[in-house]
Amino acid sequence: VLARRAEEDAAAMGRMDKALRREAASVMNELVDAVAGGGPRLFLHQRLGRAWKTVERDQALLRRALVLSADHELDAATLAARAAASTRAPLAACALAAWSASTGPDCGGRITQAVEFVAEARRANDAHGVARRRLSQGLALPGFGHPFYPEGDPRARALIEAAGLSADLQDVVDAGEQLTGEAANFDLALALVGRHLDLPKDAPFALFAVGRTVGWLAHAMEQASSGSPLRARVRYVG
Repeated sequence: VLARRAEEDAAAMGRMDKALRREAASVMNELVDAVAGGGPRLFLHQRLGRAWKTVERDQALLRRALVLSADHELDAATLAARAAASTRAPLAACALAAWSASTGPDCGGRITQAVEFVAEARRANDAHGVARRRLSQGLALPGFGHPFYPEGDPRARALIEAAGLSADLQDVVDAGEQLTGEAANFDLALALVGRHLDLPKDAPFALFAVGRTVGWLAHAMEQASSGSPLRARVRYVG
């Protein structure tokens, strides 16, 4: 969807803000259709919930996850979106650049790692044992700690507290926090919500990326409206 829109849509720079906002909404509409399939024109979280067969009362949790995903400073994916916008690329191309960057293991890939850890802990029915084994093998425990939040990731706290996790999922949080001394981060919170609501395996990353696309499009629109160049200098040392 994004690749097709990137080819078809007009360049973002030099256009009125109202036109850019309308185009951004259109991109989001098609993107959610690509993830959730067609259907009634409901709110985005309702469309995702309908596709994933979640009951109506649980869809508020999807909405919270989307909102908490929308923006998070200038990470690599957001920088990719702004870099694309600085070249006058269409909004869809800016979002596509950000999506590509987010698939790396040090960005959105951390969510996939957290999903796998939660699944392993539940299969073994021993979150503490699985966590200890991973740490004894010299492996990092995914989903704990964040360099920006030494006191704990507030996005994770907001999502986990709203979820009301079952005992086995809460054990995953408790085991990791006790053994690492670090609080659960947003990657783990998304993975836990995915398991709590019995969503498809790729749903936590989809939730993150759909919510984050709103922020990426906003960054792209701001970059396009400002018209300021985005430059980086490198110096060869050989």
